[in-house]
Amino acid sequence: MDFGRIGTAMITPFKKDGTINYPELERIINHLIDNGTDSIIACGTTSENPTMSTEEKIEVVRFTVEKAAGRVPVIAGTGDNETAYSIMMTHKAEENGANGIMLVTPYYNKPNQRGMYAHFETIAKETTLPIMLYNVPGRTGANILAETTIALSKDVPNITCIKEASGNLDQMGDIIENVNSDFLVYSGDDGLTLPLLAIGGRGIISVASHVVGKDMQQMVRAFEEGRHQEAAQIHRALLPLVRALFAQPNPSPIKYAMTKLGFDTLDVRMPMMEMLPEEKAAFDDIWNTYQAKAEQFRALQTN
Repeated sequence: MDFGRIGTAMITPFKKDGTINYPELERIINHLIDNGTDSIIACGTTSENPTMSTEEKIEVVRFTVEKAAGRVPVIAGTGDNETAYSIMMTHKAEENGANGIMLVTPYYNKPNQRGMYAHFETIAKETTLPIMLYNVPGRTGANILAETTIALSKDVPNITCIKEASGNLDQMGDIIENVNSDFLVYSGDDGLTLPLLAIGGRGIISVASHVVGKDMQQMVRAFEEGRHQEAAQIHRALLPLVRALFAQPNPSPIKYAMTKLGFDTLDVRMPMMEMLPEEKAAFDDIWNTYQAKAEQFRALQTN
């Protein structure tokens, strides 16, 4: 299964009463598919997964698969720091038609590399779905070393890719250099999309693609087609916006950014907090500057 160049780690819209806003979620799914998303990740970090009940996670995956209707693959975030729970959620995702699963490094209990290997291998044996590992040490407190990723890629046939959010290009390069060519490395940091492509990575599991998916696809195409100056121009324009999207805890900024496109996505679940007025004003300045820069490189597509 090819998950494409740009996967979007999808937000979950909530109503004022805190329940999931499913009509708005359907609008978001359609928007992503129409605006540069090659695959959708449901119930990842950006979905506010830690604040969702088991029943909500299962239903969001089922709903996303139903509404995507085969237009793009749907990857279900089923990882947990309890192996048995991850297996149960993986079974549910497979039953509900997910095209792949994403497994985050066990968090809080911080297993050693042998424990991580056993965790991922055990879950993989319980499913036929392709598995994307998710390494995000800034959130989990544990880093999947390159050696562990490489071993899993060669020993476990359905572990097919990794979302590498360590921010460590050296580590990503070591993985790319030593895995088989059909094992794919995705960045988990929007700002490293182009640098990772340059060293042989596949693409990005993105937050920014909610609002700039087509621009990111233009950057990827420009790189692939050898228009490196154009790709670099888009990359540089994106960087301040990407920083603004993570200036406050994710997903509050991207949920605010989506309101600029007409979506009802401002609400977050505690302990996440809506951005303050001054934080929104600072974001607005960067957003407006980006739109001006984007007009320049978007025009290149028609020249």
